[in-house]
Amino acid sequence: MVNVEDFINQLKNEQREIMFYFHELLAHQLELEDKIRFKIPFYYHKSWICYLNPIKNNAVELAFLLGKELSNHQGLLEAKGRKQVAGITFSNEEEIPKDQVYEIIQEALMLDEMKYNQRMRKVC
Repeated sequence: MVNVEDFINQLKNEQREIMFYFHELLAHQLELEDKIRFKIPFYYHKSWICYLNPIKNNAVELAFLLGKELSNHQGLLEAKGRKQVAGITFSNEEEIPKDQVYEIIQEALMLDEMKYNQRMRKVC
């Protein structure tokens, strides 16, 4: 079974740099669990938070599973016709608005925590 770092190492140039930037942030700094699911890296807290999808033109999409429920006050998230998922596409690491993306990730983590607590209250 391929781990996330092996997956990223197989990519080329800009995709690899973007993926390693986000992997470092999500898995190491924020300590989210990482797993390859559906042949791409997913990051988990209480539930699946986001995934990294290498796409055409050597770009990477950082996609949030509950992206449509996020405020998107930064104006960066795009749903692209999807019902729940919204993401941001990057072509190189330099174009990543790091502070704004970090805000989105923090909001996604708070939403995950809130939904988890709601589920737990229903169970008890």
